[in-house]
Amino acid sequence: MQTLTPRVYWAQRHKEIYLRVELSDVQDLDVSIKEHVLHFTAQGHGAKGSNEYKFSLEFLEPVKHEPVFKATQREVNITVQKVESQWWERLTWQMKKPVFHAPDFDRWLDESDAELELKEKQDQITKISMDSRVPRDHFHNLKRGYLFMYNLVQFLGFSWIFVNMTVRLFILGQDSFYDTFHSIADMMYFCQILAVAEVVNPAIGLVKTGVIPAMIQVVGRNVILFVIFGSLEEMQNKAVVFFVFYLWSMIEIFRYPFYMLCCIDTEWKTLTWLRYTIWIPMYPLGVLAEAVAVVQSLAIFNRTRLFSITLPWPLRMSISFALILQIYLVLMFLGLFINFRHLLKQRRKRFRTKKRKTN
Repeated sequence: MQTLTPRVYWAQRHKEIYLRVELSDVQDLDVSIKEHVLHFTAQGHGAKGSNEYKFSLEFLEPVKHEPVFKATQREVNITVQKVESQWWERLTWQMKKPVFHAPDFDRWLDESDAELELKEKQDQITKISMDSRVPRDHFHNLKRGYLFMYNLVQFLGFSWIFVNMTVRLFILGQDSFYDTFHSIADMMYFCQILAVAEVVNPAIGLVKTGVIPAMIQVVGRNVILFVIFGSLEEMQNKAVVFFVFYLWSMIEIFRYPFYMLCCIDTEWKTLTWLRYTIWIPMYPLGVLAEAVAVVQSLAIFNRTRLFSITLPWPLRMSISFALILQIYLVLMFLGLFINFRHLLKQRRKRFRTKKRKTN
């Protein structure tokens, strides 16, 4: 049996050298490093049949003396650790490349690509380290499931309102304005009562939105729905009801599906743009419609004295609810200003983040 030199393929990273020896059915394998020279001896089946195979490689720079090697049915894989993390210009000390070794293009990377791979590994290690420090939330999936179902129910509710009102508008024309409340109110009651959760969710930490902006919107809408429309039959037949309900639902049919997709870590770019853009004209128009409803109700509250407060002796004063509503009108536009600034800030932050990711 003659002694031959096998074919050896190599690749490197900043910290390691990878060698792949083309030998199958390997027996009596011995791999060692002495004085930075790798010695390989084995019996196996190579390019010229079953023989004994040997080779030595004197590395360009110092390496650690504990190589890791493993024989498979088709080859022998060897990993050698560099003493210093650096990029070698060649594998061996001798300038002329040995005829028996060649680049392993399956594992070959340029220095820049290797640096990128190393950075990704370091980032992954850092992320795992940071994740291990953060307490694990055992109810994470339950919370996400609840938020998904909440947004789904709200989306279905407001979609029903929007589609119903649109169909009635096409069929009945302006006549649909005056019976909107009697056709839509029950579903709107349901959706707006359920919307109280949008104040509770950030308050208990389920979502990372502000409690104050959510409270302003939910309380404002419920005052219009339950106090202005719900308690005054004269208001229920007015056209302003249609515009208030229609503007509310037009915003929500884009907002709730956006939050649904966020719960499953999915994004639809068109929906994202609509969610952060459609409210710019719709929200002020909605507040304007609500203000019209309040103004129209003032005369009714003055006449009926509904919800007016009579203070006991010795004050003997009566506070008209219409006066309270006039103060509420001022607060309504103040709330519009606060929420509008908050939503604009969210929009800028969202699209600035997306732009950075794209770049």
